Amino acid sequence: MVSERGLQVLRAIVQDYVDTREPVGSKTIVERHAFGVSAATIRNDMALLEDEELIAAPHTSSGRVPTDKGYRVFVDHLSELRPLSAAQRSAISSFLEGPGDLDDVLVRTVRALTQLTGQVAIVQYPSFARAHVSHVELVQLGSGRMLVIVVTDTGRVSQRMTFVGAHFDDDDLARMRAELGTLLVGRSVRDGVQRIDDHLLKTAPAPASRDAAIAAIIRVVAEELEEFRQDRLVLAGSANLARSEADFRGSIYPLLEAIEEQVTILKLMSEMVADEHGLAASIGRENDAFGLGEASVLASDYDATGSRARVGVLGPTRMDYPTNLAAVRAVARYLTRMLEEDESSR
Repeated sequence: MVSERGLQVLRAIVQDYVDTREPVGSKTIVERHAFGVSAATIRNDMALLEDEELIAAPHTSSGRVPTDKGYRVFVDHLSELRPLSAAQRSAISSFLEGPGDLDDVLVRTVRALTQLTGQVAIVQYPSFARAHVSHVELVQLGSGRMLVIVVTDTGRVSQRMTFVGAHFDDDDLARMRAELGTLLVGRSVRDGVQRIDDHLLKTAPAPASRDAAIAAIIRVVAEELEEFRQDRLVLAGSANLARSEADFRGSIYPLLEAIEEQVTILKLMSEMVADEHGLAASIGRENDAFGLGEASVLASDYDATGSRARVGVLGPTRMDYPTNLAAVRAVARYLTRMLEEDESSR
């Protein structure tokens, strides 16, 4: 068991190491923190922390640095998160306020979060399998091209161009829209995919006919709806890993690979256990199973029209946990509020 003063010493070591990237000694702690005890007493406390594997000496004669276990104890004993400054709150507002579809809002979300934290920012798309198709629009672009637009009741918008090989008059376009509307509008994304599959099985259109064009359009819609069902991430700030490369003992390649592939980070974020405030942290070796044993991931839940997803940051274990957790929580709350307001305004 670690004493209350031992936890305070651990907190001082974490804070100083994050600030300076230098191992922390007892003399430094006495000088920087008002413990009211001698350096010898602090050394005894540090020896106990080292026995508990919460701190370690990177070199024989150096000070101490937090271990992954030390960071975990530090995070678990955070009594309160550091409040964001007025400038930080203003930055969130300036990034997120303004009109835009869900894709645009999530891009702005990660840009805001990476600017606030200096880490890789991640936001998970909410699951749209239960979303409903609210509108399908067709726009002729000329030269046999058609823009197909699909909108869901959660604000997700897809725009995709396809080649239909013919030009249609207004009456034909109206009939095609009506056919698509009958097939899909008001249906869930999951149900819509199934209805399209059934429709294509029953229909064998002749080449160069209106039916062939509608079949091509329906296939495009099916592909877009299938994408709606897939878990996806939006990320920003990957360059921050290069700037903090000194904080990784090995290569940053596994992190860059995980960012590119997304599947690993999606699985990790989905399995992280949140506290009563919806905050979750997975630190260092806790991520070994995902090949991210030198990284920490902090996340917070946000709500999107009845579907819950996560927003967070990924970076080295040496990070400012109180500030980053506060930023993640603030952005998640702001995003939830924005999406709720957007839903109520429809």
